[in-house]
Amino acid sequence: MRRTLVAAVFLLGLQTLAAADVPQATDVTARFQTAGLAIDQLQVYEVGGIVLIRGRAKDATAAAAAGAYAQSLGYTRVANLVKMTEPADDVAIERKAERELTVHRSLDGCKFTVDSREGVLHIAGRVQHELQKDVAIQLLRNIDGVREVQSTLERF
Repeated sequence: MRRTLVAAVFLLGLQTLAAADVPQATDVTARFQTAGLAIDQLQVYEVGGIVLIRGRAKDATAAAAAGAYAQSLGYTRVANLVKMTEPADDVAIERKAERELTVHRSLDGCKFTVDSREGVLHIAGRVQHELQKDVAIQLLRNIDGVREVQSTLERF
């Protein structure tokens, strides 16, 4: 019994030491968002004196601006993990969306119109069952280049 108690106290002490060695992450995203950086899905964390920048930018200049802004705030160690994205090909996205909606058997009898602007896909029309709305939206979310799906689908 005494041996078990000593082992438990020892393990508890190890856990406390291990937890003390792990630096805490601080979310500083809001500070970077107010700088007007042209980065989608921006996330910025400071961990142990290192600033981690994540998101998606259309060009390398926007990503570099995020790193420069971090340095202007006094951070000397910056991990700029911003990914470059190609501009959305809206015509190709619309074609692919129409094709996906037409060939999916569970959507037979439904009427759809799709429109894409900068990767944001808008779908309107009529479905026979509520579940068909979910199927259509999920199909469209899986198309390359689609950043978001907005729906105004209604039931017959």
